[in-house]
Amino acid sequence: MPWEKRMATLIDRLNESLLIGDGALGTYLYSLGVPRNYCIEELSLSQPYLIEKVHKDYIEAGAKIIRANTAEANAYHLSFFKLEKKLKEIVSSSIGLAKKALGFKEGWIAGTINPIWVRPADPPIDLSTRRTLYEEQISLLLEEGCDLLFFETFTDLSDLLLGLELARNKGAQFLFAFVASFEEGKLSSGQSLKEAFSKLREAGALLVGINGASGVQASLHLLEEIEKKETDLLGAYPNAGKPEFYEGKLTYSASPSYFGQNVLKFVEEGLNLLGGDYGTEPVHVAAMAQAAVGVKPIKRKLAKIRLRYEVGEKETLPQVEPSLLDRLNIKPVFMVEYDSPKTLSMGKFLEGVKAIEKAGADALTLADNSLAILRVSNFAAAIHVRRVSKLIPVLHVACRDRNLLGLQSELMGLGTLGFRHILALTGDPAKSGDHPGATSVYDLNSVGLIRLLAGLNRGVNAAGKDLKGKTDFIIGCAFNPNTVQFDAQVRKLEAKLAAGARFVMTQPVFDFELIKKIFNYLKPLGVPVFVGIMPILNYRNAEFLHNEVPGISIPEKIRSRMKDLEGEKATEAGVEFARELGEEILSHFRAIYLITPFLRYDISVRLLESLQSKKTA
Repeated sequence: MPWEKRMATLIDRLNESLLIGDGALGTYLYSLGVPRNYCIEELSLSQPYLIEKVHKDYIEAGAKIIRANTAEANAYHLSFFKLEKKLKEIVSSSIGLAKKALGFKEGWIAGTINPIWVRPADPPIDLSTRRTLYEEQISLLLEEGCDLLFFETFTDLSDLLLGLELARNKGAQFLFAFVASFEEGKLSSGQSLKEAFSKLREAGALLVGINGASGVQASLHLLEEIEKKETDLLGAYPNAGKPEFYEGKLTYSASPSYFGQNVLKFVEEGLNLLGGDYGTEPVHVAAMAQAAVGVKPIKRKLAKIRLRYEVGEKETLPQVEPSLLDRLNIKPVFMVEYDSPKTLSMGKFLEGVKAIEKAGADALTLADNSLAILRVSNFAAAIHVRRVSKLIPVLHVACRDRNLLGLQSELMGLGTLGFRHILALTGDPAKSGDHPGATSVYDLNSVGLIRLLAGLNRGVNAAGKDLKGKTDFIIGCAFNPNTVQFDAQVRKLEAKLAAGARFVMTQPVFDFELIKKIFNYLKPLGVPVFVGIMPILNYRNAEFLHNEVPGISIPEKIRSRMKDLEGEKATEAGVEFARELGEEILSHFRAIYLITPFLRYDISVRLLESLQSKKTA
């Protein structure tokens, strides 16, 4: 049948009967033994028989719209698997396999396009690059002769509109546009589902719908609020419920019969096309196809008006802490790092907090299981600090121990309690610490975490969802000057500042010339810099720090200076050297970051008193 006639038939079928689409490609492949995190698109080359089998299983179940294995067939995604040079081959094979599976049966091949997902730890893709990636994928899909382009699982409306624009520019006429909406009816980019559908139709989408985010009931709930006019075409690909992780596998609870029982409810909400997404398999499609026999879509439908109850107006969270950056405009600021204890005994820690405050410190910075060594939560320690002092807590937050969900939850909690000063860190690998069997998460790196914090300050989470309030974090970042690749570290710092960091804390410095170098390179950046000092206690301590602690470098002449000293004489020499470094720092900077060695807060107290007296003399 000529293509024009086939496509005219598709329009007729959508208007005259409920058309059934296929189910999930990825989760079905996982159930067939494909390991997670494998490049699904690559299977079109290495295991074409498996991809063909999946399509055939869905076709035999009753699917008429077959989504080809091209959802993430773009150069950016494939580059993570070093497959970007095989993009054309993958697209060609994927469309060919879908066509082969369909054969001469009634049905239509959809070239699928997902958003160009950027991993949380990676930098964003600029608009020009994104445009190029979409254009390349769209061109290849059209060249291979797919019947329609199926944009799916988009959460950002502007991104989807860009894809539709590029497709129209390439001459594509049959465009299906699906968004992944939150259950309250909004995209992560902030638009309501009603607004999104309207703009998508204006942009040339023949059929609009939802997929990828909601199960059956949530999808029905979303569609209730959508008005349908006679010329509108609607679609939905609900998930098979929420996933459950059991014995290393993700399972979905919604049964095939449950899908079949709800087909008529989807028809009542105006659907022309119904398929399945995450967790659905051929048995789900078969149940829907059987229930859809003889069912005709309705032409018009009014939107159901639903009252919405807001939890509260948008608000700025309470500012409990004064800003260290404001204080810097008045006087030099002294920050002391003092780790929380490794045990449940908090007495000595709190004793040290009081002594450090009395010695004149402005802030106490609390590490987040530094060097992957287990300690009392710095969040809890900061609450104790507030209870016994007026020191400003500066909380280190590392990406190692929490996934993206956990990081946001903790940061939102910090925001509600009025904590403001956050040092964003990637974090030392878990295997290097005292629990080597623990795993490192690293959903984000330090730059990604800074972006996340900046988003919370704007009142949105990582998914772009409105938080009904804004945090007021003053975001800090780390800088390692103890490297031969100093210029590279400066460029990395510039990326952190561009992401939203407002102050810098350096690794401890043990070289007078390096202090001047930091000043000369970082002064043009116009950002407050807390230069780190760590007193050396003895020769063994110096050798350990230099050789075994990442980011620390102690010149040989300094280590040699400690070699013949022991006991208290060694400590006195280390403290004196730290004092000399501190004076040099204060001749260039207005901020010092003093790192307390081995919880010896008495040493930090001595240095604070000495440096403050010199500064005020």
